[in-house]
Amino acid sequence: MSLLDHPRFLRTVLIVDAATCVATGALMSLGAGALAGITRLPEALLLYAGLSLFPIAAFIGFVALRPIAAGVRAVVFGNVGWVIGSLLVLVAGGLAPNALGVVFVVVQAAVVAVLAELEVIGLRRMPAAA
Repeated sequence: MSLLDHPRFLRTVLIVDAATCVATGALMSLGAGALAGITRLPEALLLYAGLSLFPIAAFIGFVALRPIAAGVRAVVFGNVGWVIGSLLVLVAGGLAPNALGVVFVVVQAAVVAVLAELEVIGLRRMPAAA
């Protein structure tokens, strides 16, 4: 049995997603000033984006307790929105992050994209009754 076929695969991915939201939220909100200084991203953007991750983590954690297809789809939709929003921050203009800022945004967006893809895989493997 591959890891992808394990019955707890989706739940594990959702828990990892929630944990990364908490960790990234803490980094961005508690360290907004320092992070803004080294990335040249606006402190307010980092602070409020970081704070937004805590209720998102709570929702994902709730969905992980009982992975229901509609809840998982909402998590995937939210993750895709986060990735798109992150990339728009870089291309929309108005911000001038330095190279580290660009890397920070791209890496966190890539991690969220991978989590979304793993959640889609898990969703496809859910029993039809869910």
